[in-house]
Amino acid sequence: MDGSGLDVVKMDPFLNQERFFGMNNPNLEISIGSMKMINPVTVASGTFGYGPEYADLVDINKLGAITVKGISPEEHIGNATPRTYETSNGMLNAIGLPGPGALGFIDKYIPFLKKYSTPVIVNIWGKTIDDYGRVVELLEHEENIHAYEINLSCPNIKEGGSAFGTDISIFSKVIELVRSKTIKPIIPKLAPNVSDIGLFAKAAEDAGSDALAIMNSFPAMAINVKTKLPTLANISGGLSGPAIKPIAVKLVWDAYKATSLPIIGMGGIFDTNDAIEFMLAGATAVAIGTANFIDPSTAEKVINGIENYLIENEYTSVSDLVGQAQK
Repeated sequence: MDGSGLDVVKMDPFLNQERFFGMNNPNLEISIGSMKMINPVTVASGTFGYGPEYADLVDINKLGAITVKGISPEEHIGNATPRTYETSNGMLNAIGLPGPGALGFIDKYIPFLKKYSTPVIVNIWGKTIDDYGRVVELLEHEENIHAYEINLSCPNIKEGGSAFGTDISIFSKVIELVRSKTIKPIIPKLAPNVSDIGLFAKAAEDAGSDALAIMNSFPAMAINVKTKLPTLANISGGLSGPAIKPIAVKLVWDAYKATSLPIIGMGGIFDTNDAIEFMLAGATAVAIGTANFIDPSTAEKVINGIENYLIENEYTSVSDLVGQAQK
């Protein structure tokens, strides 16, 4: 080394000379309505608990946002066991959205979440249309809740769930009701098993949504050939993990063409390349889901990887990636 520092540039494939000599780091910030995120990476609801479960493993302040487990107006127990099953390139879950209810969430988890600067997205669900309005009314006064992800597509609960996400009339009514209860960003989570995701994306925009979450787990099941019975007590559940990524990328691609709303893409993201693929298809942000169970540091690795990708490809802002594959 000659003391100039130039050898460092040669050693680091993600560090170009312009950056080394004072060029600002690429801008990773994005906005979902009024919610500002320091980077485009959140965690998928149901894979990160309510925050405390991962606090010793992940620096929550480094996340763009934290999306917590589903909250309904009342406490909910969830489905009988067994309710998870590992498949080839993925997993089935029929957890059934157990949770403490809105007031239980406020009492038990909001004090913890207040310790962090990271925006909080609360996933909300209900057994009836009115439940969605009720849960927002109960949560709305909390300043540390920054946005609502509207779960209209959960495939593993018997009441509500995916029925709300596949009937476009009910789908729109739920979003309109939630919109009437809050000025905070609302983000409907779209079902993958519809004939035209673009129609639902446009309906969500017309009903007052600020962004879209695409996609939820895919309805699926497995059978134990020894017992000759379904592996899940609920019979069927939701498939997640790498097996569904190509489906999710296609849905993001189609929704991007149909609406101007920002999209949070998710479904089988395990590394930086997966995340970049979603963004090139049209996602403004991404959510890490099943990967959290295998490697809790995945989200942080993806954040760093996106920044390195931007540097290597001479992008000044992460927003420059969005939809590039369609341009």
